[in-house]
Amino acid sequence: MHNEFEIKSATLEHVLEVEAQIPEFGAPKKATDLQKRIANAKMLPLVAYHRGKPIAYKLGYALNDETFYSWLGAVVPAYRGKGIARALLLRQEAWCEAEGFSAIEVKTMNQFKAMLQLLISHDYQIVSVKENTDPHLVKIRCRKLLC
Repeated sequence: MHNEFEIKSATLEHVLEVEAQIPEFGAPKKATDLQKRIANAKMLPLVAYHRGKPIAYKLGYALNDETFYSWLGAVVPAYRGKGIARALLLRQEAWCEAEGFSAIEVKTMNQFKAMLQLLISHDYQIVSVKENTDPHLVKIRCRKLLC
């Protein structure tokens, strides 16, 4: 499958096109919501395409000159388990290193086990946990130091 998709820097509209296809996310975000959060920060919207159709994304932005925050990401259910999330993560890391960031931070939850496993397998360290009465909703903040 890896040869069947391509990853490119994309528009927020393509990010939202993928977002609307993710059943776990509930109500889709709007472009204004994304722009408000990112404001004037340096950002990287990556989208994976299969035959020209957006099927996955990873969106992040600079928290400061040293740390990049990998904010949102998802793969359309029909395309999961094919290495697309991993390819997006590696592309984001390479871009962050080239841009001079020294660390990447990301938050996830217990309910997104595949994401947590992907992060741990790529040397992201758990740096904090926000408890919740529902174990699925425990928030986990991870950080990776870049070389």
